[in-house]
Amino acid sequence: MSKKNRLKLNQIKDFLLSKGFIVIKKKKITFFSAELRSLYLTALCSFAIIIFSFSLPAIIQFKKNTLTVSKEIQNNSKSNFERVLEGEALTKSSKLDEGLNLKNLFDDVFKFDDLPSDTVRLSASTIQQLFKETNYNLKDVRKTKLVKPVKLSLLPNEMKMIENTKKRKNLFIQIILPLIIEENNRIKLDRKKLFTILNKNHNSNSENKWLNQKFEQYGVLDKDLSTLKVRMDTIPVSLAIAQAAKETGWGTSRFALQGNALFGQWTWSGEGIKPADADNDATHKVMKFKILKSSIRAYQRNLNTHSGYKEFRMARAELRDNGRNLDGIILATYLNKYAETGKEYVKIIKQIIKQNNLTDFDDVKLLPSSIQLKNLI
Repeated sequence: MSKKNRLKLNQIKDFLLSKGFIVIKKKKITFFSAELRSLYLTALCSFAIIIFSFSLPAIIQFKKNTLTVSKEIQNNSKSNFERVLEGEALTKSSKLDEGLNLKNLFDDVFKFDDLPSDTVRLSASTIQQLFKETNYNLKDVRKTKLVKPVKLSLLPNEMKMIENTKKRKNLFIQIILPLIIEENNRIKLDRKKLFTILNKNHNSNSENKWLNQKFEQYGVLDKDLSTLKVRMDTIPVSLAIAQAAKETGWGTSRFALQGNALFGQWTWSGEGIKPADADNDATHKVMKFKILKSSIRAYQRNLNTHSGYKEFRMARAELRDNGRNLDGIILATYLNKYAETGKEYVKIIKQIIKQNNLTDFDDVKLLPSSIQLKNLI
């Protein structure tokens, strides 16, 4: 088409208007125009919904794992415990310190058996030299009421060869004293946490989890907090030393040297050492332990859970309730079921405590190895 015959846009527009057509100028659509705004909003909202849907499960799981859930249970143990000590019955199904769940009673004791066998049995002379170099002697302990955290896992084989009775007794006490106090400290820390829970009206999930572990350790039926309070307590150091001395002949017995058995506990199923004077048809053995510490823990757990020592625990609870210190001589009265000799056994234990002034060690503290233990001094 030649330039002469070309029509201009205005001419076409005028022609269409003359024929009755309506001509509307088309708006230019841009990226930010109003026509596309609703589309953008719809897409953005859809994207947000998708992201939220995928994230919701992760958010819920994060809240469960990291945030404290305020699920709580009723705690009446404090009032229950006071009522029981006063002789008042609770309910037909709730009796203080009744029954025993054996399922996981000694799990934390036997865990020592899984530890690597890297313990070394030191000779008596080596141990005595070690104590001398570290200025660890019982005279200072009695005076300062502090003992260094010396932790030996085995008794020396030469205990029998130490002819001087006083030196043999002192060495035996020096070896087991820090171990007994350390185990008592472990119970004290647990007891401190328990009291914090008892003084609350409700318990959190984390507290309930800890309580469930302790219910199993102390064989508490029906998760009764009052019973746990009675059972979770320390053993007087003087009493523990006296019983260990009686059961091992101050560390010279075969059970102590071969099986780290300090308290002559019997077993009918576990690993143990058969007594030489046992009847041929006897099935019991003396429990065997990997290290001395596990023997002490098993002894404490035994006194704190076995039905034969319920009177011992109730007498201890009464001393606590009256604000008195735990007295090894008083509490020894209630251990007549510990040995077949009964009252004669109790008499001997009391004599050992008195003759060796073992009550001097009842208020001795272990020099702290952590901030937690420092708070116990």
